[in-house]
Amino acid sequence: MNLLEVKNLKVHFPVKHGLFSRVKAHVKAVDDVSFTIQPGETLGLVGESGCGKTTLGRAIVKLVEPTAGSIYFEGEDIAQLSGAELRARRRKFQMIFQDPYGSLNPRMTVGQIIGEAIDIHQLAESSSARQKRIMELLKAVGLDPIHAQRYPHEFSGGQRQRIGIARALAVEPKLIVCDEPVSALDVSVQAQIINLLQDLQQQRGLAYLFIAHDLAVVEHISRRVMVMYLGKVVELAEAKAIIRTPKHPYTQALISAVPEVDPDSKRKRIVLPGDVPSPINPPSGCPFHPRCPIAQAPICQVDVPSLREVTPGHWAACHFAK
Repeated sequence: MNLLEVKNLKVHFPVKHGLFSRVKAHVKAVDDVSFTIQPGETLGLVGESGCGKTTLGRAIVKLVEPTAGSIYFEGEDIAQLSGAELRARRRKFQMIFQDPYGSLNPRMTVGQIIGEAIDIHQLAESSSARQKRIMELLKAVGLDPIHAQRYPHEFSGGQRQRIGIARALAVEPKLIVCDEPVSALDVSVQAQIINLLQDLQQQRGLAYLFIAHDLAVVEHISRRVMVMYLGKVVELAEAKAIIRTPKHPYTQALISAVPEVDPDSKRKRIVLPGDVPSPINPPSGCPFHPRCPIAQAPICQVDVPSLREVTPGHWAACHFAK
């Protein structure tokens, strides 16, 4: 059974204009996205800035309301839930945010930040049990329990991200959406946080949706990788298959931009023309066709390619993928 199953998910934001704030258009941040995540699996999600990665992650944990589609968590459609019903389910799926500086309340101590979720979901029978739980969580993420009385500004970026991870773990979730959790950190600290996430996954059986723009990081931590462009999924496959034999021209361009350690590497750099189109007015047909090196008229300009299984377990949304 899938832990998470997303079907035809859309998140469109209205663009209002004029004296009466009438809706003139919609930003199609996430446009008809479907995928699954198995228990204990890490699914990597990559793409350029503005492609809809963060919006997708926020929609899954219901921080953003979906416009259409279904989000099945353990077989239940949480897209239809709200209020107390949603709050009761929310402890099973949590989020780690990109900015370790802005995601923690500066007026609360570390103990209060972690303990808040414990209080909301009534997971401690007494104040001593609550305090013990906070100490255990701080140890689990590699921080000294003595730091529970300190405030976020007293910690480095890497330590703050560890606090964010401890806060997510406080309610014993089954799925954590990691929204570029290492992009704001130094490279050496990135490796520590990635290793911590992998250790916690093995110990607690966690599943991750790991959002990032660094393909090397995604390949390291993920079992499967999903590539997004302009609100749509353009490729989905095992991590090694995506890196070694990408099927979609956009994925090929992304991988060609990854720096090579080997100076004798023969990899050819693919430079895409133009800029990413506006999600308010996306191109007709294939959303990638204005920049695609293999696009052909009229099929690419008219027909939207479906995400199809090109080879076993390897899906691509391209008319010419094979």
